Amino acid sequence: MLESAEPIVAEYADLERQLADPATLGDQKLSRKLNKRYAALAPTVAAYHALKQAGEDLAAGEELAGEDPAFAAELPALREAVELAEGRLRTLLLPRDEDDDRDVILEVKAGEGGEESALFAGDLVRMYLRYAEKHQWKAEITDATESDLGGYKDVRLQLRAKGTPEPGSAPWARLKYEGGVHRVQRVPVTESQGRIHTSAAGVLVMPDLDDGDDEEITFGPNDLKIDVYRSSGPGGQSVNTTDSAVRITHLPTGLVVSCQNEKSQLQNKEAALRVLKARLRQQQQEERDAEASAARRSQVRTVDRSERIRTYNFPENRIADHRTGFKSYNLDAVLNGDLDPVIDSAVTMDEAARMAAAGQ
Repeated sequence: MLESAEPIVAEYADLERQLADPATLGDQKLSRKLNKRYAALAPTVAAYHALKQAGEDLAAGEELAGEDPAFAAELPALREAVELAEGRLRTLLLPRDEDDDRDVILEVKAGEGGEESALFAGDLVRMYLRYAEKHQWKAEITDATESDLGGYKDVRLQLRAKGTPEPGSAPWARLKYEGGVHRVQRVPVTESQGRIHTSAAGVLVMPDLDDGDDEEITFGPNDLKIDVYRSSGPGGQSVNTTDSAVRITHLPTGLVVSCQNEKSQLQNKEAALRVLKARLRQQQQEERDAEASAARRSQVRTVDRSERIRTYNFPENRIADHRTGFKSYNLDAVLNGDLDPVIDSAVTMDEAARMAAAGQ
């Protein structure tokens, strides 16, 4: 087990030397990249040293027990410490999602259910905004189309961690399991007879590409159709007075991205291109996974109430995740941002699947 982690320990020491180099300190982009990798490896290195120390303590205890039987009583605890340290290191050595340290672009779209679905989409948006607040992430609505009753027909969020997050705590590492169809059961505000209705909203989650990390996504001279139009809704003094909103169509794939919440046409264009590159990269990743027959969670693109990952039942105050079997009766707290127990169930299931695939 220790031998498996030694290359990571060596890489960690090399990163430490690079980060202390004045040349690295003068290059912000390189420094940010190395710091992110350094932080990602830190738990594995700590687990390596913990296992090494636990093994040395057990060896010393066994030696002392051979000389003095009184020390034999300490051996079970020392062996348990070794087992726990081995389990921790084994988990950390599993193959990681290379995007786990990234920020997130998250889109919510109303589906079946008309205005009720749009209102539920608004509930999901508020849930993610409050979840971001609890984790001290920067959250921003970058594009939105509101419904007549105050919900959202579609909305896009950008969620960013502040500083360098601990491994496993970045927006993508936590929210990548949210992609799919979310179903709601409740009495809509438009229902006059008190009947419970079922509707759905779709969530799409994409890792946000860092500056310079999107070089693999390039566009030909005739790949993009860019339209400008007048913004609508909140967004500053320029809204409704200038053609600052931007719509970009990627002609080879038909993907369309629009952005209107920035104050200038240039800012909206840059934001739309960022989202377009994230979508294209996600599409390429899914195609590669399909070709390799890799087991990867699918993000349902059709917003049909029968294809669901989670159900939010308001009359029973119940939330249920249909992939992991998680169920609790604190829906009000979850919608207020207390989403970690639900996400933790997906993380646990994912780790178990990766351990099984690795033959552990």
